[in-house]
Amino acid sequence: MRHFSALLLALILCAGAISCKQEPQVKPEYPFNDPSLSVEERVNDLLSRLTSEEKVSMMMNNSVAIERLGIPAYNWWNEALHGVARAGEATVFPQVIGIAATFDEDLNLETYTIASDEARAKYNDAMANGYYRQYYGLTFWTPNVNIFRDPRWGRGHETYGEDPYLTSRMGLAAVRGLQGDDKNFFKANACAKHYAVHSGPEPNRHSFDVTVSPTDLWETYLPAFKTLVTEGNVQEVMCAYNRYEGDPCCGSTKLLIDILRSRWNYQGIVVSDCGAIDDFYVRGRHETHPDALTASKDAILSGTDLECGSSYRSMVEGIQKGVITDADLDPHVGRLIADRIELGMLDPEDRTPWKDYNLDMVCTPEHIAHSLKVARESMVLLKNNNNVLPLSKDIRKIAVVGVNADDSTMLLGNYNGTPRSVVTILDGIKAKFAKAEITYVEGSKLVDGYVERIRNSADTRQRRPQFYEGVVEGSAPAAPVYTPPQPWFAPENYDEVVAQVKDAEVIIYVGGLSPNLEGEEMRGVSYEGFKGGDRTTIELPAVQSKLLAALRTTGKPVVFVLTTGSTIGLEKDEPSYDALLVAWYPGEQGGNAVADVLAGDYNPAGRLPLTFYKSTEQLPDFEDYDMAGRTYRYFSGEPLYPFGYGIGYTSFAYGKGKLSKSSIKKGASVKLSFEVRNNGGSDGEEVAQVYVRRLNDPSAPLKSLRGFKRAAIKAGASRKYEFTLGPDAFSFYDANVDDLAEKAGDYEILFGSSSSDKDLQKLTLTVK
Repeated sequence: MRHFSALLLALILCAGAISCKQEPQVKPEYPFNDPSLSVEERVNDLLSRLTSEEKVSMMMNNSVAIERLGIPAYNWWNEALHGVARAGEATVFPQVIGIAATFDEDLNLETYTIASDEARAKYNDAMANGYYRQYYGLTFWTPNVNIFRDPRWGRGHETYGEDPYLTSRMGLAAVRGLQGDDKNFFKANACAKHYAVHSGPEPNRHSFDVTVSPTDLWETYLPAFKTLVTEGNVQEVMCAYNRYEGDPCCGSTKLLIDILRSRWNYQGIVVSDCGAIDDFYVRGRHETHPDALTASKDAILSGTDLECGSSYRSMVEGIQKGVITDADLDPHVGRLIADRIELGMLDPEDRTPWKDYNLDMVCTPEHIAHSLKVARESMVLLKNNNNVLPLSKDIRKIAVVGVNADDSTMLLGNYNGTPRSVVTILDGIKAKFAKAEITYVEGSKLVDGYVERIRNSADTRQRRPQFYEGVVEGSAPAAPVYTPPQPWFAPENYDEVVAQVKDAEVIIYVGGLSPNLEGEEMRGVSYEGFKGGDRTTIELPAVQSKLLAALRTTGKPVVFVLTTGSTIGLEKDEPSYDALLVAWYPGEQGGNAVADVLAGDYNPAGRLPLTFYKSTEQLPDFEDYDMAGRTYRYFSGEPLYPFGYGIGYTSFAYGKGKLSKSSIKKGASVKLSFEVRNNGGSDGEEVAQVYVRRLNDPSAPLKSLRGFKRAAIKAGASRKYEFTLGPDAFSFYDANVDDLAEKAGDYEILFGSSSSDKDLQKLTLTVK
């Protein structure tokens, strides 16, 4: 945490004044309200004044007011997965998996800086209105830096994909954007979740026990958390629902004390996932403890400072019985107090740099334009036979098919805010090709069976965009609603559909998945290929596959705009379309972004943050967390499209690479440089990628991403890319230290346009 000295504070308070004596200060009622004191002094003063009951009350997300001391109520639960969520109007950016596809750290920093601007504006307005409830605070439980190890996991679209390095860098940018760079205060809290080995299955996450090899733990599941802690100074870490090696993650001393606190020197807050402490003792869940009291005691002593839930209430009884002491609680309560101080919550309102932020800063034209920019950068073009794209501006007849074309809610993913306006893909196409005749046909439902509005109880979709909604404390808003923009029933005889679109010059099919099918613990979802939020198969649902095949019979070019949060196994469907554009869940401006790409007004340069496997048969058992055979790092088969892949409307050629040295000593760095030339006729962007392969080590990954850079290159021009590879690039699990350590040996340094060997050049390097 950011602890600032009394001297620095005094200087700040006097800045701009002729002398401090000319600006007499009102003496705070208590020392813990005195900004001239150090954070430690203020924390210790408040701790000394709190009763046991008050300490316990501060350790739950719904922290009630302590009126006798003037401590306001505070609810720690807020969300900002891809923009401020669940608190009325906010700018909604593409879902995180789409953000990952941008391969653009700077863009992500700007995205979450905008989110924190809107967060401070909303917080200021809420405080001015005396509103202290859930979703109006400054402590945001994002980013999700779990590894998307298996495409069947329903929450994978909340993550930055399958690679630890990409996840680390993009997650770090999100943390820095949310928390800001002020020297005295945090703009908001970010939270690294869900610590640590957590990626499905959703239906049994409250009872599942994960055991992984030390190699997988340290090389795959922990790196992003370590980066956010050690480089990002992330202020919160959320422990996961599942068990790890027999212990609930929120009661794991190995994860929370041995690794997080001791090895990484983490000083921030550990918060439980919501209801995770209940899972310790509720029947049918982990059942590792008999009751709330023993569960809460072990969670606290194992390092969980803050509970999202209410099991910690039992600690009042625990103190009375001598099961736990005030001294046991003090370090945890102290961290919570320090955090509120460092967010400016216990200081005079005019002391933070964001004191004047107001609701005029929410959903501004600049923020909406940035959402469009992110959506554009997220678009991944995977196939473009015969250059069917971009479409001619003079095209006369376009057929648009698919329910997702006109579904505004699909665009928004989950954990989202309420945009001021939404541009569906159909809207975007109509606006872009205003002179063309547009025929729209739903064609089919997304999957066999009716799909209605089903979400996790923690999720929120609000009917009206007002700032204050009917929020029921500790739950989603009362009576969440969802009205599909059209019925999702359709006959499976596609003759009528074909008849309606056969005269078009091009058919644009918008299909794939929906947040109503894949997501967090969706207990009501049970359709062929889907279960409880997860998928049981990765193929395109049969009704859509049949529809695509029917559209192909028209003989007209078919462009498949794939809306999804995950990999789709499209091997058998590949003959049914000429072009494939992955749009993810592209946010409030998604329709404009898709239309810009289709029309050639934007040259797509997104890259896959996931391996697109051919079919489910290429995947290991979903419940097996062993990384063998998973992701580009360990999958030795032939994917449909590899991690890091994407094409555009121009072509790039990589020149020969150069290493500054052919051999380095451990602890040293080496520089890699190469040129990329745009050989096409259009300006474009290229995402250059650098991988490391450890030779003569059969336990090592096939290759590991160690650098990436997205840059614009004009037609006919060249650009030099430079990377520095330090000790971290050559660090792998070492059993001698039970941690990552730089390893001597021979390496291949691979660089190019994707993770596929055919797209990579290689150089050799020895680390001594």
